[in-house]
Amino acid sequence: MAVVEVAGNPRALTAPGQAGTPERWSVPVWTREVSTGGVVLRTRAQLVVTGGGDWGTAVTGQLVRATGKLRPPEQGTREAGILTASSGPGPATGVPILEGSAKELREQFVAASSFLAPDPRGLLPGMVTGDTTALDEGLETAMKAVGMTHLTAVSGANCSLVLGALLLACRSLRLPRLAAAALAGAGLWLFVLLVGPDASVLRAALMGAVAVVSLASGRSGRGLSFLCLAVIGLLLTDPGLGSSFGFILSVLATLGIIVLGRRIIDWTPGFVPRWAAAAVAVPLSAQLLCGPVIVLLQPQFSTYSLLANVIASPLVAPVTLLGTAAVPLMVLAPWAATALIAVAGTFSAGVAATARFTSQLPGASLPWPEGIHGLLTMLLLSVLTYGTVWAVARPRQACRLVLSCHRRLVSLIEVMETWSVLTLHRHGFRQGPRSKRKPARRPAPGLERGAGRGRLGYSTNLSGRNPRWPLRRSEQPVPRHQTLPPGGT
Repeated sequence: MAVVEVAGNPRALTAPGQAGTPERWSVPVWTREVSTGGVVLRTRAQLVVTGGGDWGTAVTGQLVRATGKLRPPEQGTREAGILTASSGPGPATGVPILEGSAKELREQFVAASSFLAPDPRGLLPGMVTGDTTALDEGLETAMKAVGMTHLTAVSGANCSLVLGALLLACRSLRLPRLAAAALAGAGLWLFVLLVGPDASVLRAALMGAVAVVSLASGRSGRGLSFLCLAVIGLLLTDPGLGSSFGFILSVLATLGIIVLGRRIIDWTPGFVPRWAAAAVAVPLSAQLLCGPVIVLLQPQFSTYSLLANVIASPLVAPVTLLGTAAVPLMVLAPWAATALIAVAGTFSAGVAATARFTSQLPGASLPWPEGIHGLLTMLLLSVLTYGTVWAVARPRQACRLVLSCHRRLVSLIEVMETWSVLTLHRHGFRQGPRSKRKPARRPAPGLERGAGRGRLGYSTNLSGRNPRWPLRRSEQPVPRHQTLPPGGT
């Protein structure tokens, strides 16, 4: 028997082809007390509880009692163990008010979206509240095949959109800087509370909080510093995030957007609108850094990933903003919430159609090497892609770079050639097997080797001898015979 604290939203364990309500759930928890064999252990360790349908109602922050069998975790996981529950969660304390209200809002949003078509009915709650229980298995497979998995649930992009919208709203109302920062921070905290403490959401929320603080202090535009502070804060709070692929991918995606995305946008010619350049640069820069890690999880290459994300990127903002605005309106004005859900569902249907269309194109998912070889080859492909984009955007600079590399290569070859000639000259041009040098031939009298290049020259050091060659120039003129023209006699 264990007293545990629910640490996250329950995740449905559905078998392939299963439809309807999930029968088993997986819930992350933190232990408070563990009783086994008459011994009570008071410790704080992370476990995963797998149980029946009653565990799907667990709420983040709730203290529950669980009974079952504790077994070792799988290799490479953060958990200290897996608790297979033999009964439902027994209430140890009441449900926290805020967390309980957030759970009820998520359930109401799923119910309010039930009038939509099957694809937006399952995708819209995932993109707005992080609830993916109604997501169709075929759509999830299609989005995974084209690299759009990050759109199936709330990620850092959604937090950035919500925070940006709140800041723009505060600025339009001409609020003071501190008041705008406080309202934006409170709105971001409520959004995270609604969605749940996912790794990517926590990272984006902390980064947004640091950005709000810097904005309130008058210093903004330091995205890389904000990311570093967010990563350090999260790792100090939960060091286990360092081994989470989701956390690593979210950090790499943000790093790519900050470091590479802005450069790619600056490379774009002036006649291209900046929003169009950003629509291509943001997914491309994120994919360049995330690709080498993704192949470790899924050894395949998504050929149309960039195309699918570029098409879907304009649709993500309306889905996030309209859907988030509909959540509080479900309590205040249900008819207005239904209208917003209908509009947001139309945009989410476009995202789903994009995923299904691109996943059915020929060669949409190609096999890729596994392990370290796949990581290195994907890293090489990312570098080549980045270089190709730069060469296409800056053809003159690319030509100058190629010519400069050619000149340096020629200079390097000349230096190596000179070094080899000097080495041969130092060793007498010949060197036998086992380091036995052959004596160099002595030059003929009057002939000496020139210094440095092996040229022959005339020597005047003859020791009083009268050489026969080179011959002295004769003082008598040489008679010349006149040549007759052709046909002459």
